[in-house]
Amino acid sequence: MEWSIQQIAGIVGTTSRTLRHYDHVGLVPPSRIGANGYRYYDESALLRLQRVLLLRELGLGLTQIAQLLAQQSDEASALSTHLNLLRQEQARLARQIDAVERTVQSLRNGEELMAETMFDGFDHTRYRDEVEQRWGTDAYARSDAWWSRMGDEERREWMSSVEQLGRDWTAAARTPGIEPDSAEAQDLARRHIAWLRGIPGTPASEAGGELDGYVRGLAEMYVADPRFAANYGGAEGAAFVRDALLAHLDRTP
Repeated sequence: MEWSIQQIAGIVGTTSRTLRHYDHVGLVPPSRIGANGYRYYDESALLRLQRVLLLRELGLGLTQIAQLLAQQSDEASALSTHLNLLRQEQARLARQIDAVERTVQSLRNGEELMAETMFDGFDHTRYRDEVEQRWGTDAYARSDAWWSRMGDEERREWMSSVEQLGRDWTAAARTPGIEPDSAEAQDLARRHIAWLRGIPGTPASEAGGELDGYVRGLAEMYVADPRFAANYGGAEGAAFVRDALLAHLDRTP
């Protein structure tokens, strides 16, 4: 049995363009190309695509994924590893859901909030190694100290503002007629950079820091890393954010 590229795009919830890109870089070649030029995928190709999408969800880049696929030829064994990682993430999300449900219930009942349980599953240190590798141990230490000094209300307000910015970006990206260099998108870019400046330890927050290079690097990361792209409605939304930020930097001395 085989499926056309349009069928696979609809089933997976992606685009034909993405599937063609996966073929171009050698990740998921079609099982055959018809006389009409259409790509067709068999069960083996679907298994490979599933592995690629799982690894993307775990935050790996395409080069890393290609290396893993070359090393792990046993699909069942590789998928079992993915399954264990997904279950770990599922458990963490379940803890977050439970913590938020308890908070909502306490607010509705007028009960005292319990800081010890409010942030179960919200482990901001899980990206510590990545932050230290990219920007140094001092950057992480300063950012961690800033977060630790926050009270519960401050943390809620900060998270709410970040989530609102993400929603505004997603809405703008999906609105016909709003382009990355439009006034609406450029206002969001200004807000985004102001938000980055407010996080201690980042190059954006430092006097004389390399703001331009830092923001350009982040803008590309939003598209390349699915963890970031998810904040903006997926890869297309992340691409809109990237293009708007780059346009803002090009315009601003």
